[in-house]
Amino acid sequence: MKLNFNNRDPVYVQVIRHFKEQIATGLLEPGQEIPSRRELANQLKINPNTAQRAYKEMEEQGLIYTERNLPSRITKDEKVLSIVREELILQAVNSFVSSVQSINVPLEEVIELVRANYEQASEEVRGQDDRN
Repeated sequence: MKLNFNNRDPVYVQVIRHFKEQIATGLLEPGQEIPSRRELANQLKINPNTAQRAYKEMEEQGLIYTERNLPSRITKDEKVLSIVREELILQAVNSFVSSVQSINVPLEEVIELVRANYEQASEEVRGQDDRN
């Protein structure tokens, strides 16, 4: 597991966001076992207390669960998984809207640019899939 940390946000928050992104993209599947807190701390070269805090927060949010002495796992709760995806989409959209509003781009122009860019990116992904 590789994660590039920024200096703006607390490390445990960045770890949680990384897990959310992995869940939303399907790289971590419902019910999948995740590294122990100690293993995660070693992999990311972070303090074990930071890993513990991230796991505790993810458990409180319902993203992961731990049963007795078994390894922690990604939730199987479809509602929670859906909320994670929606949360990430809204964060990206809000950031984008703030950026384009600050330079006074008309909505119609934004929509057309987004549509064209999205279609181009989709074609590139399909092209890569065809080559693999």
